[in-house]
Amino acid sequence: MKEATLAALKGNLKALKLSTIAGNIEVHLRQGTDAGIGYDEFLLELTVVELQTRAQNREKRRIREAKFPLIKPLETFDLNAVPELDIRLIRELSGCGYITERRNVIFLGRSGAGKTHLATALGIEACKNNYRTRFVTCYGLVNELLEAGKERDLSRILQRYARYDLLILDELGYIPFSKEGSEMLFQLLAQRHEMGAVMITTNLGFADWTQVFGDPVMTAALLDRLTHKAHIINCTWDSYRLKQSLKEKK
Repeated sequence: MKEATLAALKGNLKALKLSTIAGNIEVHLRQGTDAGIGYDEFLLELTVVELQTRAQNREKRRIREAKFPLIKPLETFDLNAVPELDIRLIRELSGCGYITERRNVIFLGRSGAGKTHLATALGIEACKNNYRTRFVTCYGLVNELLEAGKERDLSRILQRYARYDLLILDELGYIPFSKEGSEMLFQLLAQRHEMGAVMITTNLGFADWTQVFGDPVMTAALLDRLTHKAHIINCTWDSYRLKQSLKEKK
């Protein structure tokens, strides 16, 4: 191919925002010539590579925007270490149907059971399926809402959190909230009710949620919304974290 033609082709590809093809066009042309493939197969191969690269970049962007504290994919969780876990349900949740159905997922169990690991893993699966995801600790979220309230920016923050397809709230129950913080969190979760999926990890049984939110009436109303058609996973097994530590030492 003449240099002028190649330059024009690269310019057109960049204008069409086909950056992956543009960056590797010479390699593709040489491979296509050597293989002797037709124009249709050559074009198909180029578009496949472009789409694969875009999907990979989109997945990386979704994971980066989710702000996971650690990247822990599902394959890094040792399912054999917790035989009590319903593996069929976890596989089903990894398909992200619950997000489309706007159903919630609640992990209940003691510290070290692997709740955060599982929530992160399922969050990463959501990112892979191009769902807008956000991971945040409950304490961190409440602090953000309180700061927004002081700066009269609460409405914008609530709208931002309402736009996520999946909101993961980690460590509910570790630190009690102030009355104002509880009310703001209630407002956010009530706003998301049947509008977007919420995933929660908590070390408290439902009967003890009043320790965090204070007001029993508000707590009951919140539980009514959160548990409606929710997947509730009781992590009753011994510490997964301890099992993994002992396994690594062995």
